[in-house]
Amino acid sequence: MHAITIPEPGGPESLVWAEVPDPQPGEGEVLVEVAASAVNRADIMQRQGFYDPPPGASPYPGLECSGRVAALGPGVSGWAVGDEVCALLSGGGYAEKVVVPAGQLLPVPQGVDLKGAAALPEVVCTVWSNVFMVAHLRPGETLLVHGGSSGIGTMAIQLAKAVGAKVAVTAGTKEKLERCAELGADVLINYRDQDFVAEVKDATGGAGADVILDNMGAKYLDRNVQALAVNGRLAIIGMQGGRKGELSIGTLLAKRAAVSATSLRARPLEEKAAIVAAVREHVWPLFAGGHVRPVVDREMPMSEAAEGHRVVEESGHIGKVLLIAP
Repeated sequence: MHAITIPEPGGPESLVWAEVPDPQPGEGEVLVEVAASAVNRADIMQRQGFYDPPPGASPYPGLECSGRVAALGPGVSGWAVGDEVCALLSGGGYAEKVVVPAGQLLPVPQGVDLKGAAALPEVVCTVWSNVFMVAHLRPGETLLVHGGSSGIGTMAIQLAKAVGAKVAVTAGTKEKLERCAELGADVLINYRDQDFVAEVKDATGGAGADVILDNMGAKYLDRNVQALAVNGRLAIIGMQGGRKGELSIGTLLAKRAAVSATSLRARPLEEKAAIVAAVREHVWPLFAGGHVRPVVDREMPMSEAAEGHRVVEESGHIGKVLLIAP
């Protein structure tokens, strides 16, 4: 088969479409013939040499894919060769075939085509696990999403609205904010010329956000805590704004607030399987009802993954960039 390899860390040009050995499914695993994968910022960090795959994972980038079941490993039940699926991966999505633990497979949801389903596993599992399983967003509460036009952001808006929450978003252009509004965002904040702390408090009568989904890390840490409501929950899922920040414990105590930080890729298999099962139960029916949909900015051949990385690095997209397998 062919896959995107990274002979040496570096820029997008370091991604090489090369012939590699076919993977073989082991105990509890499924071989998927890939239809499409999607570009995530973790893939970019791996390409740059900053985010190695977990031990035992595929060395090729790609944290999600869609495709058809090609073979079943020993001990797998509930799936059949030919099933259309999408999958949460620890790596290997930028390839013609990938091996997936059976607990990380999902059926393609009703109303979504096979290629479009590649835009779902990573973002849906990230949003559901952080916003709902950890931060427990409830109907009537306010969610602030940083990077509202990203793959994560566009999904967070839709899921929060589906459960009856109010949604505030930050983004850097008028076009991106307009797309967020089309998905249901109630409060639109251009981070280039507006103070999100002031805007969120103004929109909530001074209360602040009940839950904040943050991809920036250190740069926004202090202001995120300021923007939290009493009993608010800050969920950190990225470090685009740095790794180390200063936290006001006094403010946190006064608000009885909580800060959590999670990653998905390196979690144990049983934790990933539990998240995937929760997504299948709670989120997949929303696709059938038309309440949620994948947001895809563009598609390109998987062999041109370098261009996909350039687009995402420049933040020149809204939603997901898909890589289509041959």
